[in-house]
Amino acid sequence: MDDRAGNNTGAKYPITTASAADRTGAPKMAVTPTGGENVVPPAQFRMVLVSFLAAGVGLLAGVVAFALYKLIGVFTNLFFYHRWATTFTSPQHHHLGYWVIVIPVIGGVIIGFMAKYGSEKIKGHGIPEAMEAVLVNRSRIQPRVAILKPISAAIAIGTGGPFGAEGPIIQTGGALGSLVGQLMHTTASERKVLLACGAAAGMSATFNTPIAGVILAIELLLFEFKSRSFIPLVIASTLATAVHMQLLGAGPMFTVAPVDFGIPRALPFYLLLGVICGLAAVAFSKGLYWVEDQFEKLPIDQLWWPAIGALGLGIIGYFVPRVLGVGYDTIGDILNANLALKLLLVVMVAKAAALVISLGSGTSGGLLAPMFMSSAALGGAYAMVVDRFFPAAALAPGAFALVAMGAVFGAASRATFTFIIFAFEITRDYNSVLPLMLVSVIADGIAMLFMPKSSIMTEKLARRGLRIHSDYETDVLQQVSVFEVMDKDVSTVTPEMRVGELAECIARRDPVLSKHQGLLIVDRNGELQGIITRSDIIRALETDSTGAATVLDAGTQDLVTTFPDELLHDAAAKMLRRNIGRLPVVERENPARVVGYLGRQGIMAARLRRLDEEHVREPGWMSRFALRRP
Repeated sequence: MDDRAGNNTGAKYPITTASAADRTGAPKMAVTPTGGENVVPPAQFRMVLVSFLAAGVGLLAGVVAFALYKLIGVFTNLFFYHRWATTFTSPQHHHLGYWVIVIPVIGGVIIGFMAKYGSEKIKGHGIPEAMEAVLVNRSRIQPRVAILKPISAAIAIGTGGPFGAEGPIIQTGGALGSLVGQLMHTTASERKVLLACGAAAGMSATFNTPIAGVILAIELLLFEFKSRSFIPLVIASTLATAVHMQLLGAGPMFTVAPVDFGIPRALPFYLLLGVICGLAAVAFSKGLYWVEDQFEKLPIDQLWWPAIGALGLGIIGYFVPRVLGVGYDTIGDILNANLALKLLLVVMVAKAAALVISLGSGTSGGLLAPMFMSSAALGGAYAMVVDRFFPAAALAPGAFALVAMGAVFGAASRATFTFIIFAFEITRDYNSVLPLMLVSVIADGIAMLFMPKSSIMTEKLARRGLRIHSDYETDVLQQVSVFEVMDKDVSTVTPEMRVGELAECIARRDPVLSKHQGLLIVDRNGELQGIITRSDIIRALETDSTGAATVLDAGTQDLVTTFPDELLHDAAAKMLRRNIGRLPVVERENPARVVGYLGRQGIMAARLRRLDEEHVREPGWMSRFALRRP
């Protein structure tokens, strides 16, 4: 920061000399009559505008989700049943024999060419790519991603890929929101909100889960919870869900028969399930990126990697047809306890292996559906095994399948709250909430122990040097007022004082005049006239070594001020925008009357207060009874 002060935010006195911007040749900033900078229209108006744009994004994302749903049906019917139809059909009932091994390879070759000659951003499951756009590209996504991502995902899934459509549609919806933000005159923060609106709308329209869509966007894309983002998010998610209800029906994603969750009788078994789900989440994450590392070592062009991964998928799919495609029907069977224990174990292992092999090869597809299937099979198998050894437990496999389904992905993605709500929304069974909460947070805690700095969503970004701050807390600068940290013992000089005289006082280390880098210039009536910094003194002495100029002429009269009741966040923003290091604190009723001085040290004091709250342990009541040494 420069040592100078900037433009006044409410002084009554006239400006009689050139401002700092005039003297340095820097352009002046426009000043409103009240002293604020006319940068953007009022926040309320911008929020209304963004909300209208979010409504359009939500409707568009809902239509795109429906189109992707139908496109997957087209490719599935074409490749596995040799017919032209848009019906969403499972490929597990095919009659292709050994040819089923070849079908995924064809899709892998197509994806390889699309990634090499179209866009690298179509690779992967979509959410990390959307996060990267927010973090490093000011929420800008290329238009071709919005076109190529859903097409590539439809081809990958339609040729047997064990993926879900949610990751690609989240990235596609985010791309649509980003494009709308790039089309209009928006800030980077507004583009981020529109990108998140598109992503939330995509998930809501895919699964008919509006609440989970909003929370997902907050946890994984926005990294904030503010009205300016929450209101547009809800609008976009609601309208996208309305589109889903109109085009695909209003019922839950999975129809689950009434089931006994066994609360509180089954609580000990849920506790153990939480530990198992946490370990499963870690295994999924580490397994996926281990496979990616092995593909990186291959001495062949990346173009062929998806085909190699698809070959492994085809072999697994030949022996276990249920791993092919999205598998919504198999998830429904698991939640309704329609599968035997041996088949659950086979599905659990085979689906997980097919997922990490094919997705680790760099193809296009979503993580949610395959991880849901594998983790639901884990939960159902766990309940069945417990019932065999402890028949009195009488655990319901469907209940434990549902709870595990939300807990594993929530822990792996570090978006636990999202998937507690998500698992509830896709079944609409309120009785599931308590076990979901318990198992999910235990699983999340286990995952944090083994993966403290990354998740299945952020590991790819961490390898590129990007660190994601996943904790949410209020900025301490928005909780502290200027009055709490300002220096009330203000160092002042009179306007008539000579620069040379002031320089001598500072050289002698005068305890008053050496206290701050900047000194306030106050007249005999106690009214603020300007500010002079040590840089101003040096420049004045370089011009005239005698120091005959007055401090008023050498200093700055074009001031930026702050008020005692102003938040420290707003005061710091003034410093940053005007590249200055200190602000006079003045009365709001009388802006010429100085009441304090705010420098960098005051701002750092607020940060230090938060650090003390985090790390300094205070003696508790028990210390009164501690034995004292003689």
